[in-house]
Amino acid sequence: MRLARLLIALPLLILAELVVHQRLRPVVRQFLERGLIPEASRPRFDAALPSAMRLRNSVVAEALLIAIVYVVGVVYIWPVYGSLSVATWYSMPIEGGRRLSPAGWWFVCVSLPLIQFILLRWYFRLFIWTRFLWQVSRCQLQLVPTHPDRAGGLGFLSLTPVAFAPILAAHGALLAGLIANRIFFQGATLPDFKVELAVIVLFLLLIVLGPLLLFAPRLSAARRAGLREYGALAQRYVREFDDKWLRGGAPAGEPLVGSSDIQSLADLGNSFEIVRSMRMVPFTRDAVVQLAVITLLPVVPLLLTMVSLEELLKRLLQVVL
Repeated sequence: MRLARLLIALPLLILAELVVHQRLRPVVRQFLERGLIPEASRPRFDAALPSAMRLRNSVVAEALLIAIVYVVGVVYIWPVYGSLSVATWYSMPIEGGRRLSPAGWWFVCVSLPLIQFILLRWYFRLFIWTRFLWQVSRCQLQLVPTHPDRAGGLGFLSLTPVAFAPILAAHGALLAGLIANRIFFQGATLPDFKVELAVIVLFLLLIVLGPLLLFAPRLSAARRAGLREYGALAQRYVREFDDKWLRGGAPAGEPLVGSSDIQSLADLGNSFEIVRSMRMVPFTRDAVVQLAVITLLPVVPLLLTMVSLEELLKRLLQVVL
């Protein structure tokens, strides 16, 4: 299933170039449009973006990635972990190694390095994105604990993991192709790869959601400050409310029905509840589940190696109905 690399994974990785850049550009602007960067930290923020762009466009970095692909990926990793020990369209086992076919030489010298380079370049760009977020997280962010996104105003960052969906799907396709090779050529079964499937999901969740964890200390500090400040405000308000309406402090003739004090007390309670329920990370559990599903989606067709399509449909209908 080497074609899965070229026909599925490679187009997804190329598509990600467009999707990620279109999605992340407005996300970066949100830091300024929402007033999260104070004037004192503005020079640091303004310096972080050009620095990231210089790294992304570095010719030296890409030349180094090409060298790594050929020296490490093609010479060492592929022969040890990627190549099969049985006869295939690209090689024939011989004593002491393997003999490549003409198509195999093209695959090893051109196709394989190409997809490895694109993949490695994405890892490098994810490093640049992580570095940028780390620099932003070191700024004195003006987080608002009562923001309705329950992330102090950083809720827009929860949209960034979905931008990396093509990259996750490409990894799923690469793993599905590797598993299919083992199933069709070496007699393996899909359950034999439970560990690999779990590891690839955890790895991708880490590299996509991990950078957002850099804001956890800021969010935690904002929540503690919000609980302290809004707790003190609530204490003053409820004491005055108690003195006015329960201890006889209300002016003579002021009606309780229709008083705005009750609504103000409820609004204050809602604000305090938002602060109390603030998330320590700027993403939700649903985002984690969505990314895991996207990663494993290319592996789903391999279920047909265990059960027939008819049997699989029957089981799905039983679950649904």
